[in-house]
Amino acid sequence: MVEGVGIPAGERSGATGSGGRRGPEGTGQFGALGLHLADPGVEASVLGLLDRVESELRSSVASADPLVTEAARHLVEAGGKRFRPLLVALGAQFGDPAGAHVVPAAVVMELTHLATLYHDDVMDEAVVRRGAPSANSRWTNSVAILVGDYLFARAADIAADLGPEAVRLQARTFARLVHGQIAETVGPRDGDPVKHYLHVIAEKTGSLIATSARFGGMFGGASAEHIDALARYGEIIGLAFQLSDDLLDIASESVQSGKTPGTDLREGVPTLPVLYALALDDSDAASVRLREILATGPLVDDALHAEALGLLRESPALKRARETVRSYAEDARAQLAPLPDGPARRALESLCDYIADRTS
Repeated sequence: MVEGVGIPAGERSGATGSGGRRGPEGTGQFGALGLHLADPGVEASVLGLLDRVESELRSSVASADPLVTEAARHLVEAGGKRFRPLLVALGAQFGDPAGAHVVPAAVVMELTHLATLYHDDVMDEAVVRRGAPSANSRWTNSVAILVGDYLFARAADIAADLGPEAVRLQARTFARLVHGQIAETVGPRDGDPVKHYLHVIAEKTGSLIATSARFGGMFGGASAEHIDALARYGEIIGLAFQLSDDLLDIASESVQSGKTPGTDLREGVPTLPVLYALALDDSDAASVRLREILATGPLVDDALHAEALGLLRESPALKRARETVRSYAEDARAQLAPLPDGPARRALESLCDYIADRTS
């Protein structure tokens, strides 16, 4: 999922955890997301909607069982970028953002996302999530899995109040998420590793962000043409954002990326730059040495890890990965063409600019 860029506590706006703030000239900026809202009215609308989403998230996960409530609120209260509710809020700007179903739709998307995180942490045997102990390390794997299931159920329950089309879309999105997780688990088998990786990201990350943007347009009452454009944009911008996180893990300092550089490398996670490096057949000494190191799997040895990180930062693979991210960001921008010009469209364009530039 699209994670990995921390937001300093001082940049969070109230309860939203979205990083929304006002700059020195009153320009809205959403911290780590690089989103700029130059229009005060749109900014107020988006921030107000996100505040309501935050409140609804907390109330929606409450249960008659105190343990379930505590465990279900664990990640809600840990914060996060709220990227999916943000896309709902921005999509709704192309209709009526005050529509009665916009906030519940955003809650459905974030609950679905949070549910996947509980399951992901079990599969990854994670011990930390968003700076706090993961649910599985605090309450056991079984509790984490069941709480994830509970959040999926709550999302479905809220979606039912939005109508059959919302239920259908949420279910189909969930199916894509599961297919992506299965594909990641079994690996590329005899297929191309890079194509497989991009497919996994599209299924696991792009699908939910696409539905978030679609829900914003749908429940804001946008036209069918605008809703479809928003969904296409969401799919591609989600993919681009995840890929840019891959690059930050290698190219950035920890202050920028929010985590120790080379974490994926140390854990043996085959991100895009690594896959490109393994696929290149360059015969220079640096490329050959890099392939030798990467082929060994997780780099737990500090010396090997540092050597691989240095070689990757100077490799053609990293340059190619940057070009791939920029290409996706520009493709996402192109999907916005049918939308009317205005502050909401320019905000979505600012995400494209940010993603294209953050790894340069």
